Amino acid sequence: MPEDTGKKDPLAARRALEALRNGVPNNDAVKDLGCHQPEAERRFQAMLNQVADGDSPPSDALGMLVSGEFGNGKSHLVTHLEQQALSRGFVCSKVTISKETPLYDLGKVFKSAVDHGRVPDRAGPMIEELAHDLNPRAHEYVYFQRWAEDTDFNGLSPMFPASLQVHEQSNDLELNSEIEHFWAGDRILVSRIKDGLRQIGELRNYPFRAPKLADLPPQRLRFVVELIRAAGYSGWVMFLDEIELVGSYSVIMRGRSYAELSRWCGQIQENPYPGLVTVGTVTEDFYSAIIREDGADRRKRDAVNLLPKLKESYKGRYRNLMGPAKTGMDLLREERCTPLVPLSDQQVQETMEKLRQIYSDAYGWEAPELQIDSRAAGYQRRMRYKVRAAINQWDLLRLYPDSRPETEGQEFRHTYEENADLERMSKEQGG
Repeated sequence: MPEDTGKKDPLAARRALEALRNGVPNNDAVKDLGCHQPEAERRFQAMLNQVADGDSPPSDALGMLVSGEFGNGKSHLVTHLEQQALSRGFVCSKVTISKETPLYDLGKVFKSAVDHGRVPDRAGPMIEELAHDLNPRAHEYVYFQRWAEDTDFNGLSPMFPASLQVHEQSNDLELNSEIEHFWAGDRILVSRIKDGLRQIGELRNYPFRAPKLADLPPQRLRFVVELIRAAGYSGWVMFLDEIELVGSYSVIMRGRSYAELSRWCGQIQENPYPGLVTVGTVTEDFYSAIIREDGADRRKRDAVNLLPKLKESYKGRYRNLMGPAKTGMDLLREERCTPLVPLSDQQVQETMEKLRQIYSDAYGWEAPELQIDSRAAGYQRRMRYKVRAAINQWDLLRLYPDSRPETEGQEFRHTYEENADLERMSKEQGG
């Protein structure tokens, strides 16, 4: 049996190092460096406990928002929390809010969540793995099937229980694959499901028409949350990263985004999602810059300007979002977010020592200790800067031993200027 020297596998060490070099910590890096955010971890574990409690699970989704400056460890924390959730049997998805996945578009966020979903101890596509784990004889599946059949209660189109029935009884692997893709957010011809019902002798029992495309995203979300539990997993944990991009949207798009945030955090009672846990990250100045009534940008100040815009929207299209949007804005208040706690000098030193060991293992070269300035200000106090500066210095010292490297950086501050490309994309997609 080989001796455990405590050294990390060079390939794993390099993977961790490259992720840190690019400012996107991977699982290896997070495991090695650890996490020092006890309050965020406590709140997160409390939500997982609520969902996993078989006696009194919550009747709706649960959510928390984490705030912090750019480069202070929000992504690191998200990866750490994801590892904890996976170890407790939760399916996890990470979605970075971007042009491709705008927060106001539930269909796109859902599709991205499914495409990037991770099932504990599984490596395949999320819905495919869940479908493989379904056991029609298990009590979780029996409950799920009964729940799906009651469309008057759950608000689903009869297309969902019909597709579930076909998936359970049909031996047509191609059709079952199409159904799984439908659950995951893709389109399917109604005739395909009806052909499947005809094959299993159930066509008369499931009369239905194709639902409106706009109605499908919330129904898919509700269905997949229950599908996860039917497959024997604890629930679904959703990580929404970089919510501050909402500040670059137009006023109507921001209102729709706040309303969607309410949905993800379980604040819309008519659309319950029990078994869903959401963790969002946002910059610490978002509320004061975008929402607060005395914010610096007079064009925004959503606390006073947003609701009238929704009320006066064309043909009152978004009037029904006024309540959810107000709730979403309240969720983003500084006092309601969980702030990242700055690391102590000792924690910084311990983290940098772990990083030094990772670098040494990665290259088979004893990286020297570096002087860490605990009195640094501005961007130099952020952990992302400290980590990348150390890696750059070790690179130069390893390749050019006689060099005396000095690191220069530039302050980054998030701007909330409205993005014309986002507005154009929304209009092109009928938003």
